[in-house]
Amino acid sequence: LGQSFGGFCMMTYLSLIPNPPKICLLTGGIAPMLTNIDDVYCALRERVKKRNFKYYERYPGDVYLVKRIVKKLIKEPAQLPSGGLLTARRFLQLGISLGGSPSSFASMHSLFSSAFLSEDDDDFTRAFLKTIDTMQPFDDHPIYFLLHESIYVDKNSNCEQSDWSAMKAYDCEKDFDCTLSTEEGENGRQPTLLSGEVVFPWMVDGDYAELSGLSMRALAHSISSKNDWDPLYNSEQMKKALATDGTGVSKAAAAVYYDDMYVDFDASMKVTERGNPLENCAVWVNNDFQHSGLRDDGAAIFCKLLGMAKGEIGTPS
Repeated sequence: LGQSFGGFCMMTYLSLIPNPPKICLLTGGIAPMLTNIDDVYCALRERVKKRNFKYYERYPGDVYLVKRIVKKLIKEPAQLPSGGLLTARRFLQLGISLGGSPSSFASMHSLFSSAFLSEDDDDFTRAFLKTIDTMQPFDDHPIYFLLHESIYVDKNSNCEQSDWSAMKAYDCEKDFDCTLSTEEGENGRQPTLLSGEVVFPWMVDGDYAELSGLSMRALAHSISSKNDWDPLYNSEQMKKALATDGTGVSKAAAAVYYDDMYVDFDASMKVTERGNPLENCAVWVNNDFQHSGLRDDGAAIFCKLLGMAKGEIGTPS
């Protein structure tokens, strides 16, 4: 069973090892192996934008509140209990939670509501700062930061290096420029958009205490520019492993979430088209769940996918 990046790993098993798992179940985890990394991040950016609008539709009062928080941070970044610095750009990374479980919107609204002691008080509460410290995983898991974009780089594809791809995708879209959205006038009427599950080169420049420093900065930029990665996937081997003519050694089924904010739906479905690597993977497309479906109703999803892989459940029809 491979959830999210675990599904990417499952596809590597099907590609590179002689005896991959007999049954491979993927949940929100079909790697966009046929799509260039820059196109992946541009597509995910648009999905993040839609989730932002959906959030603000549910909590319209937070349009003003988020602008107030961002304006304060642009003027005066706040010291975090861990030693890091809460800048406006780091605050916007809280958008990583927008595509999570059904309660993620409510949790985010509760956090924003705790930012100030009162409408007239311009200081951040300690509870607000401590919660942000625990919500952002990069300091505690530096590999998550360092190799975040490298999972899309494959020697067998036309993508040779990551080259801070997310930064390029966001920098060319002015809707994500918080300095514009907090201005007075026409630009300021737009909500301030939070970013998604992405990493940026400035994260090693002091915002995150454990990520910062000369050595970490040099390592991060070196990985981003590295262009001699080994193969991650082998399309022909994947098709052989999942062949339905009696020669295949594995069976596969996947849950693909239509509104997934972290793994692009279109790029995933491309891999499952006839003639492509996962053409023999049974696919269950649904919008009942977000990326966190396995956490929200794991037993039902697992049983359905297992039945699909075994041929006991006729999905797709």
